[in-house]
Formats: sequence, C-alpha cells, structure tokens
Amino acid sequence: MRWNRVIVVSNRAPFTCERAPTGTITIRRSAGGLVTALEPLVERCAGTWVASGNGDLQAVDLDGSHRVAGHVPQYRLRQVRLDDDVYDGYYCGFANEGLWPLCHDVPVQPSFRPDDYRMYTVANQQFAAATASEAGGGAALVLVQDYHFALAPRMLRRRLSADSTIAAFWHIPWPPPDVLHKCPWSAHLIDGLLGSDLVAFQTDDDRRHFLDAIASMPHAEIDEADDAVTYRNHVTHVRVLPVGVEWNNRALRGLPSVAHCREQVYRAHRLPMHVRLGIGIDRLDYTKGIHEKFLAIERLLERHPELRGEFAFIQVAEPSRECLREYRNTRAQLEETARRVNMRFGINGHDPIRLIGTHHEPTDVYRLYRAADVCHVGSLHDGMNLVAKEFVCARTDHRGVLVLSEFTGAARQLRAAIPIDPYDIATSAHALAQALAMPVSEQARRMRLLRANVAKFDSTWWGRQLVAESIAATRPTRTQPEVTADSVA
Repeated sequence: MRWNRVIVVSNRAPFTCERAPTGTITIRRSAGGLVTALEPLVERCAGTWVASGNGDLQAVDLDGSHRVAGHVPQYRLRQVRLDDDVYDGYYCGFANEGLWPLCHDVPVQPSFRPDDYRMYTVANQQFAAATASEAGGGAALVLVQDYHFALAPRMLRRRLSADSTIAAFWHIPWPPPDVLHKCPWSAHLIDGLLGSDLVAFQTDDDRRHFLDAIASMPHAEIDEADDAVTYRNHVTHVRVLPVGVEWNNRALRGLPSVAHCREQVYRAHRLPMHVRLGIGIDRLDYTKGIHEKFLAIERLLERHPELRGEFAFIQVAEPSRECLREYRNTRAQLEETARRVNMRFGINGHDPIRLIGTHHEPTDVYRLYRAADVCHVGSLHDGMNLVAKEFVCARTDHRGVLVLSEFTGAARQLRAAIPIDPYDIATSAHALAQALAMPVSEQARRMRLLRANVAKFDSTWWGRQLVAESIAATRPTRTQPEVTADSVA
C-alpha cells in the first residue's frame, strides 16, 4: 500500500479570494503561524487542504477563466461550509470560549456549554466526512491541525482505509491535568486524539502534560521509553516537533534592501528617519500580551524622557474573533491605552504608539520586520509564536533586537533574544531600553545565533520530521509510503 494523497485539515483556510467588479480575483494570505508553517509542506506535496468555508471574505474557485492577482497556490483547497448555528457553537463557542482560554492559562474563564460541544462534534464529523471524500478510499496521510479538531482523528480512523496514516498536531499549549479536567468532555478529546497514529506538540511540557492526562484513563497503557500509548488496541506515538517558518520565503525574496524597506515604512508612517522603531505583529488576542506591551512602553518613556519624540512603536493587531465579547473588549482596551500613552508622551504630532487594526499581507509584514530596530513579542502564553522566527528570518543584515516572552515555545529555541516576563512591566521596559541601546556588534552576534537556529529548524525541517514520524508510527503491516520525508525537502 502507498499514500497517494497528503491532506491537511484545519479550521483556517490558507488563503481567501476577493473578486473585484472587474472580475479580477485577489488572493489574500491568511494570518497566523499554522498557515505559515504548513503551506510549504502541502504545496511541495501538491496535496489537499480541507478548511472552513465560513468567514468574512467570499471564497471562489481558482480556474483558468479568472485573472488572479498574487501567487496561485499549487494545491487543492476543499472548503467545508457549516450551518451558522454549527459554526457559532463549534468555533466561537467550544473552541474559542472554551478550549482556547483553558489551554492558555490566562485570566479569562473558559465557558463550556453542552450545546457548543454538540456543535463541535457535528463540525468534527463534517470535516472528517469531507476529508474521507478527498481521500477517495485510497491510502492518505492526513495531518489534523489544532484544537478545533480533537475528535476528528477517531472519526477519521473509522472512515479512512486501513493503510492511511493520521497525524494530529496540537499548535497551542496543552494544559496540566488539573486544568484540563475543567472541561467536562476532556476524556472525549483525549479519546479522539488517540485515534491518531501520531500526536505532536510544540514543547516537552505539552507532551508531558498530555501523557499525564492519559495516565488516569482506564485501559490506556503508556510505554514511557518510547512515548507511545496503547488504547483501544491502537498505538499512538507522542512526539515534540517545534514548528518552524519558511526560510528565504517568497514574501522576503520579493522585497528590496533593508535600507529601502526602512525608508518605505518611515515614509508610510510619516516618521522622521532618526526615530528608533519598535514593532509588534500579532493577532488581536488577549493571550498576546499587547496591553502589557503598551504599559511597558509607557514605563519606558517615563523612565527615559530622552526617548520621547525619538521612539515609535508600530503594533499591527490583526482582527480576530470579533464574534466574541472578550476580543471586542480587548480591542477597546488597547485603543484606550494607546490613546492615553500618546496623550502623555506625544510630541509635535508624533505618537509613540501606532495601533493598526487591519490585515497585512506577508510582504507588508516582512517590510516592517526589516525596518525595525526592535521586535517585541510579549505573549502571555503561546504554543510557539512564529512572529519571533519571522523577524529573525527577515534580518539578512544581522541587525535588530528580538525581545521575547519566556512564556512562548519559541523562547526555548531562541536563546539569544532578550527574555522577558510580560507580566513584569518594569523589567519589560528595561528590556526595551536595553534593546534600543544595544551596540551594533552585539546585535550582529545575537542575530547570527538566532538565524542559525531558525534556518536549521525551519518549516522544511518540521515538514520532514512530521512525515518521518508519521512513517515511524505506521503499523508494521504497511509498506513504505510513496510520500517520504525526502519528498518535502
């Protein structure tokens, strides 16, 4: 038997399409680390991406009859459109009012409602059916992504051919057992994931918490030497595979020099060229520590009056989950704090905080990376955070300083960044001051170390490891798959 198809399953579609009145279709890349990490893999394999068709932008089929602006993805996109009540309960409700705050250890209480869980189950069933349809009865490698589809692997196990392989990757943190059990259906989530041949996490803490949760389940046996779980006569391998970014990616290759990017950004934001620039690139989310970041900037300007009028911070806050009250409240809080800081420290029309709440294409984001003196990643808790790695990837000039929350998975790899506790406003402000004062020689030393790590453990490495571990997890009765780790190089 051979895998004849690679299928990625995720809630977020990798791109959306907008049709102009002229008929031209513009492809817009989706924000977020999941797409950044996975798209190179599925494109290399000419695979299929199964994703939600629910969203603000209308999706259209890409065929030869349309004029298309932007890169045309070299893979198939299968969209699953859920009924509105199903989508609201599954996505807004159980996934993002329940699992998201539960897993991120933030002061937002998770909400678990039976109707939301029922819709989550329905959504997982519909995605499993669509994925099985794409597999067409043949052997497939199915890569199930993240907390939206914890139940799907078990459902797929019943629908796919016996020679298919299911790998589940959990991108966000996995909570300790005492936290996980606040979810009334936590045992169902684990049961669903154990339908996979492989379950992979970002960090060793996540792996350990997952195995600790399984330890209390009846009839589950854990082989601690191999991190393998036998449950329902099926073996699931548990691994740590930190996600990487695409090195020398398409967006970066299309940009001019660092100096030219800096000129473009300063001109667009009407900044004098002598001003020092910090940037933050995040989805607008209460886990990203954007508010704490603004408070650190306020403290920085209190302690260093010489920076008033000499430092600006551009914060891109990609719109996200506007259906939820907590996200609307977060936006209002950020706008109010930015306004207050700007009123205190703005000089001659120069605002120290520029909050931008619009979508940015990858080329626009990489232009900001290349223009900045400092990139501040202040997540309160994050599975990985690929913004940190993207910033490093962009700095071909070996300049710029990364200030990085110790509560990100990325902090375990990027040791040459300046680490911060984002809850500690005073030390975060000090870290910003340290970054702005860092000599060019020290910037270069640190950036070379960071770039070596990001280049080594990039998305190609991650894709190869994910496929290799999926092969290793394949049952002994199967023969070597047609898709191999080398095929994603």
